[in-house]
Amino acid sequence: MEKFHCFAHRGASGHEPENTLSAVEKAIDLGADWIEVDVYAVKGELIVIHDERLDRTTNDTGYVRDKSLAYLRSLDAGKGQRIPILREVLDSVDRRAGINIELKGPKTEGLAVSLIEEYVKERQWNYEQFAVSSFNRRQLIKVKKLNPHIRIGILIDLPRRHYAIFARRYDAYSVHVQIDLASARFIARAHERGLKVFVYTVNNPEDIDRLQVLGVDGIFTDFPELVVKR
Repeated sequence: MEKFHCFAHRGASGHEPENTLSAVEKAIDLGADWIEVDVYAVKGELIVIHDERLDRTTNDTGYVRDKSLAYLRSLDAGKGQRIPILREVLDSVDRRAGINIELKGPKTEGLAVSLIEEYVKERQWNYEQFAVSSFNRRQLIKVKKLNPHIRIGILIDLPRRHYAIFARRYDAYSVHVQIDLASARFIARAHERGLKVFVYTVNNPEDIDRLQVLGVDGIFTDFPELVVKR
């Protein structure tokens, strides 16, 4: 039987402030085999945060891209945690789990590819330990053109007819689908096309049971222990 993968959504964000090193470490402690984080590009670095604005997850307001990197790093992202850069997340994980990098803003794709290549060539990671996902198809195309070895995942939150054409043309590895769209028919057709199906964001044990019966390959969850303890 294929492994059912547990993606810790923004780290173990049900326990610790999302997209922080404490959330990442908690996810690993709970047994997640993948960590999902979100990135924006700021001054040549990938900073790990989900929203384009700071209001919800930090002690400041305004747009992420309007602030300096040093200023962003000075903010409190919850429980005294600071906003990490992606390099810090990779160093913290240190190959104990895979990393799903969701591209949230412009100019993130090239930086993500460069960092992945560095960690594969110099830090003993391998390409199978990385995935790059996005709702933005153009960013995924650029990732594949820059390095065809990197796995890409297509994010879907609305019914889309053309994702399969894109997946075939650009050799996508997976489709990441919103839970309400994860029907038996969708899952079966994606598998027929050679795609892994990962569902987000699943925090109800009954939903996890149902999705496993339907044959999904894994879920994104704020509570990794719901999957690992099964």
